[in-house]
Amino acid sequence: MIEHLKANYGYLFEDELLQEINQVGVFKEIPEGNKLIEIGDYIKSMPLLISGAVKILREDEHGDELVLYFIEKGDTCAMTLSCCMGQKRSEIRAIAETDTTLIMIPVAHMSLWMGKYKSWQNFILQSYNERMSELLEAIDTIAFLKMDERILKYLKDKAMVTHNDEIFATHQEIANDLHTSRVVVSRILKALEKNNQIKINRNRITLLDL
Repeated sequence: MIEHLKANYGYLFEDELLQEINQVGVFKEIPEGNKLIEIGDYIKSMPLLISGAVKILREDEHGDELVLYFIEKGDTCAMTLSCCMGQKRSEIRAIAETDTTLIMIPVAHMSLWMGKYKSWQNFILQSYNERMSELLEAIDTIAFLKMDERILKYLKDKAMVTHNDEIFATHQEIANDLHTSRVVVSRILKALEKNNQIKINRNRITLLDL
């Protein structure tokens, strides 16, 4: 595990902190589509992503979901941090967008390292800042973009975190993530294909204008 830590976080953290993470962290492999965190769970540890990507969602009172943002290797999740520090139940659902490896850090060490390591404090504050920016971007997307722009942005975001211009998703899955209907998604995807921005195959969409 120490080699994974050095490869992904060695430029951020000093050797002493890397060794402590190696001692207390739990290495996990999460297959694509599996949940890391469920709404209502008490969060007892924080993830450090080693590889892959994770999708962070919110759910309304009817059980419909909305994607807030994605996190990838070298990242952590601000919503998880907030729940950890406040000892609150999770308000988000985290699902592996691709096969993902991560290291779970027990919550007890988070506040300890905030005072002990300046690099850890900077990492946590920077993570909060980045996730807050992504949340504001998600709000702006819903408030100001038309649905065709939202769908195209969603596809591009997925392509960026998976490092693949081929998006493997059904029209219904896209509709679920964007809190809209499959009919609307299918109609807009066909229009985007007609404009030579994407190519549609069975359960696969290729971005032509990434």
